[in-house]
Amino acid sequence: MEDERIRVLIAKVGLDGHDRGSLIITQALRDAGMEVIYSGLKNTPENVVASAIQEDVDVLGVSILSGAHMVLIPEIMELLKKNEAEDIIVLVGGVMPPGDVPKLKALGVDNVFLPGSKLSDIVKYVNDRVAQKRKSSAE
Repeated sequence: MEDERIRVLIAKVGLDGHDRGSLIITQALRDAGMEVIYSGLKNTPENVVASAIQEDVDVLGVSILSGAHMVLIPEIMELLKKNEAEDIIVLVGGVMPPGDVPKLKALGVDNVFLPGSKLSDIVKYVNDRVAQKRKSSAE
């Protein structure tokens, strides 16, 4: 399984209409050899989770700039749990108070990338985290 390309869904949830960061992340992950699906703007948590499951992704990356992260992310995490898809690694990026990062991680978010995060660090994190997950699954 380690020779399989990493599959990532990058999603914009809610009414946030800004996607430049999502598109940049999508391209950086593709340039690193990952298979990346971009959901487009204004998705519901239900649509995002359904897409993540249908596409059999390793990672769900959610970009939020609207300030609704403490409403939308808990809903996504609950839907993943209800659909027995908690093995999907959830990463969140966007503009939010740093104090919300521990709250998001407590919900099961694997990591949060705030403005100023380096693309190379994000790519490395995804590679390392998926390799770790695959190794654990194989044992």
